[in-house]
Amino acid sequence: MPVKLNNTLHIILILFFVQIGFGQNNPSKEILGQIFEKSTSVDGVNIINNTTQVSTISDADGRFSIAVKEGDVLVFSSVNLEPLKRRISSEDLNLSLLVIKMTAKEIELKEVVVNDNYGITAENLGIVPRGQKTYTPAERKVYTATSTSVDKLLNAISGRTKMLKKEVNVEKKEMLFRKIEYLFDENYYTERLKIPVDDIKGFQLYCVDDAEFAVSLNTKNKTMSMFLITELARKYLIILENEK
Repeated sequence: MPVKLNNTLHIILILFFVQIGFGQNNPSKEILGQIFEKSTSVDGVNIINNTTQVSTISDADGRFSIAVKEGDVLVFSSVNLEPLKRRISSEDLNLSLLVIKMTAKEIELKEVVVNDNYGITAENLGIVPRGQKTYTPAERKVYTATSTSVDKLLNAISGRTKMLKKEVNVEKKEMLFRKIEYLFDENYYTERLKIPVDDIKGFQLYCVDDAEFAVSLNTKNKTMSMFLITELARKYLIILENEK
């Protein structure tokens, strides 16, 4: 009996020390990480080690540190981001910085119908009469300069009216220029219209000077704009060729 007892105790001790040995071969390690949503670092993300229930939060730069060991599962969660789980590998433990990429939640917006009858405008408030023409800043200057016969005469003599009308034309061209920049991207000019990159701005100015094209921009007729700009591009390329 004493011999059997000693053998049993011997086996128990061996198993105990083997378990300790395995525990020592797989110790926890403090790792550093940083969380991104696309290319932007994200703060305030909750990080929890599902194995040990240890938790932390990412700082203003999206950085965090937490104790883990191989096989632990980290759970990342935030109000505006899709939750993410990451099982820690041996490679992760050897990284100087563990980079975590998270994805923003897709928020489905309900359709909103705007009723123009309830729009708050200067006309609805009775500030201006209904149907009154609205003016741009430059047009208001011209109107003021020519609103009375005396103002009209004095400003015509001084050349101010002519200068203000020129300012109106410049303003209109600037508005057209912004519209054409919004309507077509750089690849459209270079790949579809074959306009060299360095000549895109010059071509845009050439286009807004075309009365028919200007009308298509002002009426938001994209189909007509695309049709006209193709022909304008052909003419402009001939001009560039002749200038060489």
